[in-house]
Amino acid sequence: MRRTEALSRLAEDRVDHRFKGLPPDADGLTVGELAGQRRNLFTGGFTTPVLALSAERLEHNLKLMETYATRHGLAFAPHGKTSMAPQLFQRQIEHGAWGITLAVPHQVRVARAFGFERIFLANELVDASALRWISGELTADPDFSFVCYVDSVRGVQLMEAALRGAERPVDVVVELAAGEGARTGVRTEAECAAVADAVAAVPALRLVGVAGYEGEVPQADPERVHAWLRRLVALAVEFDKAGRFPDVEEIVVSAGGSAWFDAVADVFAEIPELSRPVLKLLRSGAYVSHDDGHYREATPFNRVPAEGALEPAFRLWAQIVSRPSPGQAFANAGKRDAAYDLDLPFAQVLRRDGAERPAAGIEVTKLSDQHAWLRTAAEADVEVGDWIGLGLSHPCTSFDKWQLIPLAEADGTVVDYIRTFF
Repeated sequence: MRRTEALSRLAEDRVDHRFKGLPPDADGLTVGELAGQRRNLFTGGFTTPVLALSAERLEHNLKLMETYATRHGLAFAPHGKTSMAPQLFQRQIEHGAWGITLAVPHQVRVARAFGFERIFLANELVDASALRWISGELTADPDFSFVCYVDSVRGVQLMEAALRGAERPVDVVVELAAGEGARTGVRTEAECAAVADAVAAVPALRLVGVAGYEGEVPQADPERVHAWLRRLVALAVEFDKAGRFPDVEEIVVSAGGSAWFDAVADVFAEIPELSRPVLKLLRSGAYVSHDDGHYREATPFNRVPAEGALEPAFRLWAQIVSRPSPGQAFANAGKRDAAYDLDLPFAQVLRRDGAERPAAGIEVTKLSDQHAWLRTAAEADVEVGDWIGLGLSHPCTSFDKWQLIPLAEADGTVVDYIRTFF
């Protein structure tokens, strides 16, 4: 009930200058009232630039990953830091997700404010204030399940100092690093055992499994990623043989970004029977909107086409505001509006007088703060005033630029608005 009520309150927020791209004449309406008007993205007063999320493609992606996880016997805790949108968290839960993965304390606070009860924090947590708050949440809510990484004895010591006297222990998993030169995590199995020993000595912590992120395997390829995942599984097996999970209901083994989840499915299928049931927890998050660049090329569904295909669900609409020469044009969307950390946006379609056509001969070559630089070939039919639809790369840096995102059907009808909390 708490989650339902909190989510419903999002519709009570007032539309105003805080939210980019929304119709100026909608000021003062609630988000729910504006959604009820079912305005059209192109004729309903929206201003450019405006980011839209495809209702049909979003639903397709949610269903596809639900089916994938079920087919491979995986629990699923999608990484919520991709969107930081509680409405999308809820949609993911409705499509079978075990819970939500997050990365930092602020994100956990957002999820808890909306009543989400299963949270996996894919990070070592040593912030004393945050630990005490989480301990209070665990004490106040017996249904709250929280797991986070540990990757050092020092980290365990800091957690102990912050949590001393806690009524419920904080569940932790030892993070195995993806190799030398990778990101966080314990580098060797011997060091993993030392961290596990440190956890066992702290009443305020409980070791429940092992985890890591295969996306950080140096020079990643299928062979290297599979090899690291087998190290992770072997670590879980050795910990179990050593009796390190005496008081757990299930043993957590977790991995899975958005580029190698096929490898995770392959190797997790090999996990032998352990002393407790195993929660095989996949954490891929970028699938929810997918993209037109990085993940479109790297998705495991490209390697295993029989599994299906994700669909890019974002399109950024901007307007041509300058055409200074036959070889150049400028649109009014830039770094403040579009993801650009991996790839520049992709010119896809143009709209003029209600008609849409491919953006032939147009290429985004650069982004300024509020402008996209467009190279226009001889065949490019583009004029000042045209709307241009841009595909985006890397959803993780698309959601964070928009606080309220229209959810639009294929004909442009806006059926809802997605609130983000970055």
